[in-house]
Amino acid sequence: MSVASHIAELKKKHENLAEMVEKAQRAPGSSDLQIAEWKKQKLKIKEEISRLSQA
Repeated sequence: MSVASHIAELKKKHENLAEMVEKAQRAPGSSDLQIAEWKKQKLKIKEEISRLSQA
């Protein structure tokens, strides 16, 4: 897998997580712990994208 395709996959995952967080935040009774976990995953993916883009 090339770096560009790996970055593209990470961007898709980041976008999906962003949508999940957004939906969960609007839904009553959503788990704050789950939302926090998704946000952590988003941050890790964003950092990985940044690291790969600079390499």
